[in-house]
Amino acid sequence: MVSVLFPQYLHLVLLGFVHPMAEKRDPMSTPVVSVLVPVYNVERYLEECLESLVAQTFQDFEAIIINDGSTDGSRAIIQAFLDRDSRFRAIDKSNSGYGASMNRGLDEARGTYVSILESDDVMVPEGLQVLVDAACVTDAQVVKGDFEYYWSSPERHERAAIVESDWPEGVHNARELTQLFALPASIWSGLYLRDFLRKERIRFLETPGASYQDTSFAYKVWACAERVAFVDHVIIRYRQDNENSSVKSPEKVFCVCDEHDEVTRFLDEDPGRFEDVRGAVAYAKFLNYLWNYDRLAPEVRGEYRNRIADELHRDWVEGRIDFSCFAPWAQADFLELTKSPDDYDARRSANFQGKGAAAILSRYLRVGGPRLLGKALRERFSEGF
Repeated sequence: MVSVLFPQYLHLVLLGFVHPMAEKRDPMSTPVVSVLVPVYNVERYLEECLESLVAQTFQDFEAIIINDGSTDGSRAIIQAFLDRDSRFRAIDKSNSGYGASMNRGLDEARGTYVSILESDDVMVPEGLQVLVDAACVTDAQVVKGDFEYYWSSPERHERAAIVESDWPEGVHNARELTQLFALPASIWSGLYLRDFLRKERIRFLETPGASYQDTSFAYKVWACAERVAFVDHVIIRYRQDNENSSVKSPEKVFCVCDEHDEVTRFLDEDPGRFEDVRGAVAYAKFLNYLWNYDRLAPEVRGEYRNRIADELHRDWVEGRIDFSCFAPWAQADFLELTKSPDDYDARRSANFQGKGAAAILSRYLRVGGPRLLGKALRERFSEGF
């Protein structure tokens, strides 16, 4: 993986450097950044979230808080920030889901750049400064930072490390970095040029609720961005205390499938342009489906497994699957799942953990024949068998 890092520039932030753009302007002038904050019944965490915006070392932003019909005390908390800080403004709407809220925020945004802050997360004080500084230096359409998993009680932090300090510098075309599609979506640890989003018609899928709607947005960004920069710096503390319904709620199980359908629709609008990323997108989709499969409650797993097996088989028949992008274990899982979903659980690759190489290679031969076995052997020899 390659990226852009700015250690020689970021030290200025740590020393208290304030970018010239950060000087306060008239509230009616165009801000540098529009920060979108979608809110729905999150009173427990909202104040800490919004306080982290007030504490930003970069000052020239507007905070657009989209209240998606909250019925708890969230609106009163929002009002308190509106009363104290002219950079904050609110959009009150009836409940229609995360995607609709985010699209409304994009429509209302006035900034040169757009940033996203989930209402139960926290932005580190220098977060916007780091992102804007990188964007100014590189003229990037997208700047991506790192994040950390955050538990507040008891307090614990664990860096996600999707951006690593040994990546070489440079501005890159995202379509040449197909590994990006396999990264966590984490759209809230980035900065996006608003004109880029508008010209590419990158918007959110407006499905009910608030599950997985960052997926298609992230894939569209990576499919279109020709100038991407990365910063080796934590931008967001991604709260883990508030995990809930997307794992166990049956009505949300298939939202991830809807997101990938939206990605397919987007790519199919200009097939020639996106041909070089289709294999990577299909592989990332498969990994995403498996990750969600393992998270699901047992009572909903069976129906989900059957649906994704049918969908992936259709992708295979239609020529969307490029096994050259797949690791051997993933290709074996794909073949098992699509050929015999009812037996898939018993033959899940996890069953082979701790077994010897001979047992694993025998499985590859049984599932994928000599071609898959040869692929696995080549990989093992290249890594040092």
